[in-house]
Amino acid sequence: MTRVPVISIVDDDKPGRVALSSLMRSLGYESHLFSCAEDFLASTERNVTDCLITDVQMPGMSGLDLQLEMGVRSPLIPIIFITAHPDESVRHRAEAGGAVCFLSKPFDGQVLIDGIERILKSTHAHPIRV
Repeated sequence: MTRVPVISIVDDDKPGRVALSSLMRSLGYESHLFSCAEDFLASTERNVTDCLITDVQMPGMSGLDLQLEMGVRSPLIPIIFITAHPDESVRHRAEAGGAVCFLSKPFDGQVLIDGIERILKSTHAHPIRV
């Protein structure tokens, strides 16, 4: 029996988290939801996460701060960023830090799905620009 991939979602926007979780479940993935980066870092779910989707701007620790911390704690977890406030300098920082995908809201759900599928198929995914 194969293990169901786990997608962790960190977003302070509850409707956004729930929508992403519904999409993940419809694809047959397990999703774990967190309202802030600090909760994700403190969770045991971090140890089983196959892909992390995080918002860029959140109260407290930002998505970029989370990426830096993940580089120390769990460097092999691929990260997909989503943001309602796209900024090229932020995109550059995220991609320089190893982000696999950087999506501006609203984004095409298929682009997100394609990014996740690439992550799950390869540990050496190349960045996706949208």
